[in-house]
Amino acid sequence: KMRKAAWKLGEEMKSWQVVAMVAVPVCSALKMSIGVFGATGLLGREVTWQALQRDIPVRALCRDPAKLTKPLGSCGEAAADSVIEDEKLFKFKGSVTNADDVEKVFEAGDIDGVVISLGGKTKDVGKTMLTEGTRNVIAAMKKYDVKRIAVVTSIGTGDSKDQAPFFFRVLMSTVMSSIFVDKNNQEELFTLPGSEGEGLEWTIVRPGGLTVEPPTGIINVIDGQAGSIARADVADFCLAAALDEDWSYLRQKPCISSVGGTGWTKDRSARAREGMTAAA
Repeated sequence: KMRKAAWKLGEEMKSWQVVAMVAVPVCSALKMSIGVFGATGLLGREVTWQALQRDIPVRALCRDPAKLTKPLGSCGEAAADSVIEDEKLFKFKGSVTNADDVEKVFEAGDIDGVVISLGGKTKDVGKTMLTEGTRNVIAAMKKYDVKRIAVVTSIGTGDSKDQAPFFFRVLMSTVMSSIFVDKNNQEELFTLPGSEGEGLEWTIVRPGGLTVEPPTGIINVIDGQAGSIARADVADFCLAAALDEDWSYLRQKPCISSVGGTGWTKDRSARAREGMTAAA
């Protein structure tokens, strides 16, 4: 039985739309505290901000805590350069590839769920950061008996290759080949028999083309070719995957977009990738 209680964000009640005959529940909560890895990225900021707006304490690992600023999509350009400050936000400076840094996030013993939204250019973060970092998070989760985790990878990983458009598949096998090797290895930490994360309550989230637009409340779980989706909507989906006790996609790899099956739009503008409103 799926609960019908909806998350309330500001004054708006949000729900999810579906295609391909897939039912997606709105989010009902456990006791709610969450660990966020990749918190200063464009998606991680959305996860952090939205959790705090729902009174969910956040423990966030940050390479640079000063870069944990309000997200453009949910907050708008006027506020997006402001550092997030909240009594429910606990920032930990460190690297996900350092096991000791990762473990500090869990030491309070109050985390119920985890969101991993790691990213960055391979030349800056290395060819194995996603896999090594996720392996450290898995180890800490096991030590502190945390079960639930949402891991954001990408459309085109694993068995979703055909859900990416042709030109993106070309990029995956050429200029993006290193990052996709790492993303695929990251997923296999959960999906391969006997893997470190196999026994956790995982969801691998494969979004379509990411934008920095405001949340739409439309999240399509699709079987066909992906379209685009706002990071704010991906964050909403991840919070449900990490905290909803009746979550329908445990140990699954849903591909999500808002423009379901109609095309591919990735926001590569300066507004999305550069500048004060969306600094990585």
